[in-house]
Amino acid sequence: MQGTLNEIDIRSILQLIALGQRTGELLIEAYQSPPGTLVEPYSSQPATTDPQRMFWLVFFVNGQIVYTTHSKNRGCRRLKDYLSRYHVEIVPEDLEKARRISHNEVEYTYLWQLIKQNRLSPDQGKKIIQQMARETLFDLLSLRQGAFMFEMGLALDPLLIGLEIEPLIREMMQEVQQWKQLHPYFESPQQALVIAEPQQLRDTLPQKAYEQLLHWADGKTSLKRLSRRLQKNLGSVAQGIYPYVERGWLHPVMIPSSSASVSKNTEEETTNQNSPHVVCLDDDLSIGKAIESILKKNGYEISLITDPLSGLSLIFELNPDIILCDIAMPKLDGYEICAMLRHSKAFRYTPIMMLTGKEGFIDRIKARMVGATDYLTKPFGEQELLLLIEKYVSHKKSRG
Repeated sequence: MQGTLNEIDIRSILQLIALGQRTGELLIEAYQSPPGTLVEPYSSQPATTDPQRMFWLVFFVNGQIVYTTHSKNRGCRRLKDYLSRYHVEIVPEDLEKARRISHNEVEYTYLWQLIKQNRLSPDQGKKIIQQMARETLFDLLSLRQGAFMFEMGLALDPLLIGLEIEPLIREMMQEVQQWKQLHPYFESPQQALVIAEPQQLRDTLPQKAYEQLLHWADGKTSLKRLSRRLQKNLGSVAQGIYPYVERGWLHPVMIPSSSASVSKNTEEETTNQNSPHVVCLDDDLSIGKAIESILKKNGYEISLITDPLSGLSLIFELNPDIILCDIAMPKLDGYEICAMLRHSKAFRYTPIMMLTGKEGFIDRIKARMVGATDYLTKPFGEQELLLLIEKYVSHKKSRG
């Protein structure tokens, strides 16, 4: 099941999945319209400040939502925000371990680790996933333009919670409507707050509330993050501060895109631009490391990804020149990943090479059908790999 949001809306898609009691993953992507401008899910105007593509993944078991994630959940920041209410901190070493030991999305795996370690109770874990789902549905029900694809697949394992879709939709539709009433003062949950009239606020607010506002109104903390930290829904947070925004005492501002300040070393930036960037997605770490070693010594920039689920979001962030993708991976195989990427305008023409131990004619045909550019059978030699990549990206190297 796939299409665009011009053909069918998010609510109808979710209802069809619920009625069919389907198990699998739903990919929803915000795309550009008109060409060259990214449509943000909350704004009435196309936003041109953030060139990065935005997409969401919703996981279902028997027609119920069991987990959601999105492309900008870098470093599990979302989970960090939700854990703060329980005074639980993310341990980087444990997070990296979770990334390696499981084929589930890393955030989901790490949440389960916390429960197994008794650092978090099962009820707390369920509440966090429920809040994540509410946040995702708020985004999706606010989305005006985009594309979607649903793929049947295996259930996340183990399962923590299953959320009925219809009551959740009704609840979030009310919150979306509550949010829309505050337009044009609030245009996006990605806006942050800055204080314009500190004296007026100090004279009006209780001391504790004023101190809390000073802490959060830093021009960097988005309203979305603020709602997580305060344990309140986004509509309630916005309504609470709306009177002060209306009076001009607080100003909502868009947080500058990280892409506006990425250049710190001009020489390094020039080198990266002239070196073709290859992403290798393979759950076999030894094969991935071998490919990484070959490509690095031959002047390529290489990013190795071993988790197919979290890897999908990383590919969108990295925006590589060429993608090497293993076929035989759990949860999301290479065919599914290739098909998802090909349905994104960002990767419609990016060379995608399928890596596999399979040599059958049918497998090659299937790879072509989902949009693969070429096919490389394991085991392969150094020259074989380099010749294949040079075939598709040599023009970029020649510009350097």
